[in-house]
Amino acid sequence: MERKALYAGSFDPITNGHLNIIERAARIFDSLTVAVAVNYSKHGMFTTDERMEIVKRVTSHIPNVNVIKLDDGLLADHVNANGYSAYIRGLRSTADFESELQMAHMNARLFTGDTETVFLMTDPQYSFVSSSLVKEVASLGGSVEGLVPEYVIKKIRDKISQEEQQ
Repeated sequence: MERKALYAGSFDPITNGHLNIIERAARIFDSLTVAVAVNYSKHGMFTTDERMEIVKRVTSHIPNVNVIKLDDGLLADHVNANGYSAYIRGLRSTADFESELQMAHMNARLFTGDTETVFLMTDPQYSFVSSSLVKEVASLGGSVEGLVPEYVIKKIRDKISQEEQQ
């Protein structure tokens, strides 16, 4: 039986911490689907289509990863409809653990199959990195080198430049 996993997030933008979790999860599972979701509680820098293109580009070196758009609705409905054996969550800190544990318990109630939530600790060098922090630092002219893939730096610079011209 194929071990399929799902890793969902807004990835706005994808960070090296996200990429680290993706690379490690892809080694554990036969296939890994990265689902780019809309997060209505966050102000986005990139559109969903732009984020999908970026995630596809920076994960293109991982053969068993595919990228999809996660449509509106419950994540559990998508998991149940597609038979994932695992739902991947990355943890940076104990604060992440508290909120992710609550979500994992709710998902366990909603998942209809044998899907397990699998927590992967982020590499310590990325434990302080968040997409929100990257956007804030970049928008104020700071360097985000080493925090996101080089391609993402280019896309962030292009986006900030476009916004400044408007």
